[in-house]
Amino acid sequence: MDIVHISGASTACHSAEEIGAKAANLAKMASIGLPVPPAFVLPVKLCADLICKHVHAERDLRDGLKEGIEFLESTTGKRFGDHRRPLLVSVRSGAARSMPGMLNTVLNVGCTSRAVHGLIRVTGRSRLAWDCRRRFMESFAETVLGFDLTRFTARISELTADEGVASDRELDSEAIERLAADEQALIEGRGDGWLEDADEQLEGAARAVYQSWMSERAQTYRRLQKLEHLKGTAVTVQAMVLGNGGPSSGAGVAFSRDPSIGSARPMIDLVLDAQGEDLVSGRRTPDSEATIARALPTIATELGGILKQLEQEFGDVQDVEFTVEEGKLWILQTRAAKRTPRAAVRIAIDLVHEELITQKEALERIADVDLASLVEVSLCAAGDPVITGIGASGGIAVGRAAFDSEGAQHLAADGDPVILMRPDTSTADVAGFAMASGVVTAVGARTAHAALVARQMGKPCVVGCRDMAIDAAARRAQLGKSAISEGDWITIEGEGGKVYLGRSETVVTKPEMELAEIASWRSQDGGGARHGSLAQPRARRSAPA
Repeated sequence: MDIVHISGASTACHSAEEIGAKAANLAKMASIGLPVPPAFVLPVKLCADLICKHVHAERDLRDGLKEGIEFLESTTGKRFGDHRRPLLVSVRSGAARSMPGMLNTVLNVGCTSRAVHGLIRVTGRSRLAWDCRRRFMESFAETVLGFDLTRFTARISELTADEGVASDRELDSEAIERLAADEQALIEGRGDGWLEDADEQLEGAARAVYQSWMSERAQTYRRLQKLEHLKGTAVTVQAMVLGNGGPSSGAGVAFSRDPSIGSARPMIDLVLDAQGEDLVSGRRTPDSEATIARALPTIATELGGILKQLEQEFGDVQDVEFTVEEGKLWILQTRAAKRTPRAAVRIAIDLVHEELITQKEALERIADVDLASLVEVSLCAAGDPVITGIGASGGIAVGRAAFDSEGAQHLAADGDPVILMRPDTSTADVAGFAMASGVVTAVGARTAHAALVARQMGKPCVVGCRDMAIDAAARRAQLGKSAISEGDWITIEGEGGKVYLGRSETVVTKPEMELAEIASWRSQDGGGARHGSLAQPRARRSAPA
């Protein structure tokens, strides 16, 4: 079995079918000189071999990891699990087609107690070192061992309350070290020696990523997105760059254009002093633009230039994950952005005008969009919203409130539209997303994995509603000063991030100019009959019941 090395402009490019789209794009970025941390990739084929229990698969896994770590050590000048210059790695998934948030990731692998002291020696930052240790234990325990993190989250809540701070982000070095010790005590005895064995951590993480291919949520997503033909996931092992090292560091996600409405402006979310899972998991709301501008004034300009370069290179809107480590920007991945049907049309037209793609390519990209039903929905006399969050996916949705996936499926079975309302944007709710007409969450970002899924499904989505508190057990929610029960009607406005009580009146129009341009392309292409009708009815109103 051959593994793929990614490091600098000498990196060779490989197909997504061989090493997954994520790694193929990573190799492409490295080859054009973008700041990409070095990595190695175990191929997609090994996933099927492990699942089918082929006799050579276990040996291939161990040999590939050994060879890959030796490559990373020689490239970085660090040693895996070392007490002087420790190398930490991330272990990530990557199929030939993007499956955002559906497969497993383990961060900070190799963070043994010896490595913690090595990080302190190298960086002089004990808080950073102990934070990496506790993050690793949380990630590994949940992903590899199947550990219920409820006890971890309870301990974090107790400690933040004792220290008089709002969240774990505000805990000092001594408190973070105590937290790491408490978490280690909770999981000691689960597994054989992995806490202090970097090689065992790596093998366990890689195996868990491959096994996540057969998880319920991954299989549900592939079924919904008609991706059952995919053969498996690759595993990418990449040198960690640390965004949790203080106010000049952070983790973020950027879109080269707005994937919700299609406008040609970047959309960037960043959490300072954080790692990537803080943002893409939907558990944290990003810092404000003003805060970021003060802490990292040049990053937005540098990132903007890279986003334009990536659009030129790939000929499409890009969804980019990045880390800032002590003021230095690193690009961790890029992929074609998931977008709403409305945005897909707008973006296709703009890319043709900018001569990035041809009219024929644009028609191929929107071939699955039902143009006959493409509409713009806006509110009429909605009054004041009951709460306001962050618009993550545009559009209007009116439906009955549900507080978990089971509730959404139950209400949808009665024939009514449903709005799924959750504390955060967990990809475990993908089945509920499929049933819902819209999604609302109390925390999270526009760039969280679940917000990406909502856009891909064309669902309006509002995240970061700080004034929403859900009591799923009681089937109730508090929206600001108003209380609702499961089954009550609400209206959400996805672009502006607004939530209204009851069934608001809406008006529906067609994007006539864009549809006319597409009709002219099809006429020139001679394939208008293949693509369905572009009939454009007049605007119509929907009155509340």
